[in-house]
Amino acid sequence: MLIQWYSLAIAITLALLGAALYLARKSVKWDAKLLASGAMFISAAFVLSYIRLYKLPQGGSVTLASMLPICAFAFCYGLVPGTVVGAAYGALQFIQEPYFVHPVQILVDYPMAFAALALAALARRIPLKYGALAAGVVIGAAGRLVMATLSGAVFFGQYAPEGTPALLYSFLYNFTYMSFDTAVCVVICLIPGVENTLRRVLRRR
Repeated sequence: MLIQWYSLAIAITLALLGAALYLARKSVKWDAKLLASGAMFISAAFVLSYIRLYKLPQGGSVTLASMLPICAFAFCYGLVPGTVVGAAYGALQFIQEPYFVHPVQILVDYPMAFAALALAALARRIPLKYGALAAGVVIGAAGRLVMATLSGAVFFGQYAPEGTPALLYSFLYNFTYMSFDTAVCVVICLIPGVENTLRRVLRRR
């Protein structure tokens, strides 16, 4: 019953996402430059995802800032393009190392979780002269964490120690590696020149 309700919630979320993308289609011009940029950022994220600093036994790993290119793309080009690029990257992640227990789990753990990184685009509205990209990474990572937590609670809750709620166990498990992954990204974002370079890309759009 829990999976049925969860599946319904995901279906509604996908429908709302599809509607939002459809309504916003006129505000996004998918020209050659945007497509090439998306491919470049996806490729960078995919390569970085192979550089693993630590891997947990039940899935999840700390990488060399593999989330950063997707967050940076969303920061430069906006929420809608970032969502599309994030979902595409999530599909590549499934091809790279598939973990399948349920069709809905695939949607949440891969396309939807990495599409949530596009929430980094919201940081463009934060009135900060410095550190907005780092804030965007934290926002995007939080979105991915929510997806991973929900998926873990529903589909992997049996691994929770006796007496520990599945939702709490899932949150703590995913937070363990994702917090370090996010920290690596934030440190790189705070390197002088990184954010300014992306802001120049944003201004040239």
